[in-house]
Amino acid sequence: MATKMVGSATNPMKAEASSLVGKLETDVEIRASAGKFHHMFSGRPHHVSKASPGNIKSYGEAKVAKERIEAVEPEKNLITFRVIEGDLLKEYKSFVITIQVTPKQGGPGSVVHWHVEYEKIDHKVAHPETFIEFCVQVSKEIDEHLLNEE
Repeated sequence: MATKMVGSATNPMKAEASSLVGKLETDVEIRASAGKFHHMFSGRPHHVSKASPGNIKSYGEAKVAKERIEAVEPEKNLITFRVIEGDLLKEYKSFVITIQVTPKQGGPGSVVHWHVEYEKIDHKVAHPETFIEFCVQVSKEIDEHLLNEE
């Protein structure tokens, strides 16, 4: 797993630390197919909480978020959500999550790429690294769920 903050080309970390607008990304290797993982979010979103009950219901401090699907691109196994209500909007003016799943090159399994774009309400708000950790755990639990369905 590699998590990175995305900033300016000249100094990525410094640009993010001083700005209210930011991006975080991480990749998670899974054993399930790209299509099955993508379908969990695009075609069976109600199953996400079943696949990851520990994280969806109680990961650290409980947070509530209501999301709207903004884009679905089945041919790219990509889905984008925008948070429209909930606890995250107490700290962030905007919070957009994009998930893209690609087959692994030269072997079975896939890579889940999480991309989060956000705007903090002020400089006191932390970058959402804990949210990225949450995404990694959810990916792993969904992967296990999908493999057990086979």
